[in-house]
Amino acid sequence: MIIGIGQDICDVNRINSTIDRFGDRFKNRIFTENEITKCEKRLNSIDSYARRFAAKEACSKALGTGFRKGVFYKDIEVINLPSGKPTINLEGGALKILKSICPINYFPLIEISITDDKKLAMAIVILSAKLKE
Repeated sequence: MIIGIGQDICDVNRINSTIDRFGDRFKNRIFTENEITKCEKRLNSIDSYARRFAAKEACSKALGTGFRKGVFYKDIEVINLPSGKPTINLEGGALKILKSICPINYFPLIEISITDDKKLAMAIVILSAKLKE
């Protein structure tokens, strides 16, 4: 059963301008150390930051809170499985909200799709719940 859907489109130029203006202060406020390391290894790190930023926004929308009610950017970490498939690891307030919206006797699942084209990054997050066996 689907318990939340969120999507976001992010202008890569906006992320680039913000990083140019605030640098590490912005990166450290929004992204985890693992995300920063992953982005910095990319040939075009700005596109990678924009994709992850869009994913965090989409996830906060899927949770139904946005970035309030104790949900912070760093509570939502975009990671890649060994296969390369992106997924999301939740902590803190984001995890608390996910647990609260997941029905009893169900466990939550997070699916994410991230893409970019030219100077736009887009992400969609689907939160679902599966009955425990």
